[in-house]
Amino acid sequence: MTTLQINGYVPSRLDPRRAAELRPEVEHFNIEYCAVLDSGQVEDWPRFFTEDCIYRITARENAQLGLPVGLVYAEGRMMLQDRAVAIARTQMFAPRTMVHILGPARVLAEEGTDILAQCNFILLQTLVEGPTTLHLAGTYYDRLRRTAEGLLLQERQVIYESSIIANDLVYPV
Repeated sequence: MTTLQINGYVPSRLDPRRAAELRPEVEHFNIEYCAVLDSGQVEDWPRFFTEDCIYRITARENAQLGLPVGLVYAEGRMMLQDRAVAIARTQMFAPRTMVHILGPARVLAEEGTDILAQCNFILLQTLVEGPTTLHLAGTYYDRLRRTAEGLLLQERQVIYESSIIANDLVYPV
């Protein structure tokens, strides 16, 4: 199993025709993932991951330096469920709406039942009594696994661009 490379350019190892065949499936997955988050159904978010998943949010600078420190790190669906329940049921932050804007998926490799892909995103946030602001911009580095339930994330590394971020990054990206 290839480790996800999360810094620098990685050429696709797929024939362009095969990448084009996989792209709609990966993009559909990302659209559904973001639709759940954008609709505020955070407790449904963990269902997009395998039981043994890894989810991390890391600054581009740390990723480029090979530093494993992440702003958010979770191993396994149970950790994601704990986080989702805490967010959904302990509103310790101002009510808000989120909107993801996704770039096209870039399919890099297919390894057995796994697909390695990238997707750029912009996350907009609107507080109840405030303007819409750019909350985060970055790239998803994914290992998607084919399962009986369809594609699931075995690993999602969220690499954000800015070294200065809002101090309220509690919501899944």
